[in-house]
Amino acid sequence: MQRLVVKLVNLEQQLFKWINGRLHNRFLNFWLYYLTHLGGATFTIASTLLIWWLAPTPWKDAGMKGAIALGVSHIPVAIVKKLYPRIRPYLALPGTNTFRNPLSDHSFPSGHTTAIFSATVPFMLQSPLLALPLLPVAMIVGFSRIYLGLHYPTDVLAGAVIGTSAAIGTVAFWP
Repeated sequence: MQRLVVKLVNLEQQLFKWINGRLHNRFLNFWLYYLTHLGGATFTIASTLLIWWLAPTPWKDAGMKGAIALGVSHIPVAIVKKLYPRIRPYLALPGTNTFRNPLSDHSFPSGHTTAIFSATVPFMLQSPLLALPLLPVAMIVGFSRIYLGLHYPTDVLAGAVIGTSAAIGTVAFWP
């Protein structure tokens, strides 16, 4: 069992190094540095609340569900970050590419990825055609977290699962 875990960790680190190292170029450096903020607290909270307050129904309802899912999703994120204090890749792996003002708290799971999925999935469930633009945006935010040296692939995967689950749960339990 331990050999399997070591193999999986090595595979994840190879994938991380490929995304963070070999894919680096000026175009992605520019765009991913800015697009990653779509999963940040300021953008996700502001956008869901503004849609909730200003949009007509049914988008108002989707905005409210997104805001609630966003809040709910960060409870397990906070708990898991305390229980599994994983060091960020740029601190653990020499030669990792990172950018100005990198985060220094724990890596697992990705809060940005959790946020973007929890905020967008209610809109995708409201109107499945919105998945065409919103799912790629959410996936780009997750990818950017690896590219910027802030998260491992499993951090991003866990964030996507937590955010999606919180959103589906919020929509499912809504009267």
